[in-house]
Amino acid sequence: MTDLPTSELELDRAAHPVPLVDPFGRAISYLRVSVTDRCDFRCVYCMSENMSFLPKADILSLEELDRLCTAFIAKGVRKLRLTGGEPLVRRGIMTLFASLSRHLASGALDELTLTTNGSQLPKYAADLARHGVRRINVSLDTLDPDRFRAITRWGDLDQVLAGIKAAQSAGLAIKINAVALKGVNEDELAHLVEWTHGQGMDLTIIEVMPLGDVGEGRLDQYLPLSMVRARLAERFTLHDIDYRTGGPARYVRVAETGGRLGFITPLTHNFCESCNRVRITCTGTLFMCLGQEDAADLRAALRASESNDLLHLAIEEAIARKPKGHDFVIDRRHQRPALARHMSVTGG
Repeated sequence: MTDLPTSELELDRAAHPVPLVDPFGRAISYLRVSVTDRCDFRCVYCMSENMSFLPKADILSLEELDRLCTAFIAKGVRKLRLTGGEPLVRRGIMTLFASLSRHLASGALDELTLTTNGSQLPKYAADLARHGVRRINVSLDTLDPDRFRAITRWGDLDQVLAGIKAAQSAGLAIKINAVALKGVNEDELAHLVEWTHGQGMDLTIIEVMPLGDVGEGRLDQYLPLSMVRARLAERFTLHDIDYRTGGPARYVRVAETGGRLGFITPLTHNFCESCNRVRITCTGTLFMCLGQEDAADLRAALRASESNDLLHLAIEEAIARKPKGHDFVIDRRHQRPALARHMSVTGG
């Protein structure tokens, strides 16, 4: 495949960005882009088993994704994360990584990374490293093969572990993301701490986010991380540290292992005060907040003109509406998610 086209004007803007600042004075420097709503797993907290996926015509092409990301880089975004679904199942995805790596080379972008379930890493880890990716997030909730199959419905733990090994062999730093699930993996979280740190990886534990109908009761899944941390503190010595990766996690150092442990708590602790990020779906819909329904259609602006003037205007108008915080809550009366859309559509 040929390289994706670049715009000299966009590259000049990327070299001299005008920062995006929301109504609360927060500069938007971190963009998460879903490149597909499809995935080779069906995790119980993310998707229903029988998902209806978007038609191809609605999905942004790789060229459009490149143009969109470049527009945000021209607006001061310094960190770019590709997500899904599972980003590595998107056909030709390495072409996009290869093209976006030019912004790393120019210094306009500090980091190009991704969140993955790890299944495709045996195939792509070396390519990712070659295109400038230095660290990745891998979603892994359990080290028990049967439990892994139950959580992912379709996943193979050995394949994911092989992917992690391939990524480490390629020189990629890895952070494991584990969703805390009541009655499912809560008895295993301490072991995950020891295993990840023993493998030289960080671990972040995440509360269930109330997004989409996944065929499971949210109250049945929800495990407060305040409770998780208290239980871990009975086994480990946890020291709060001032470490940030650009995301919402708050970190501690585990004295017994020497490793870092993060907590993402959208329900028990609102982390919005320092939010520097926005998300774009694979259809070009910009969500200024993961926990709000307000969104902007950037696909229309992309396809309306070869010039990016309309696109830049649409981005600026959207950021001017970025809310102060999210409204995540589990509907205890009706057992409904806070928002109807699935996490796989919005992007992790």
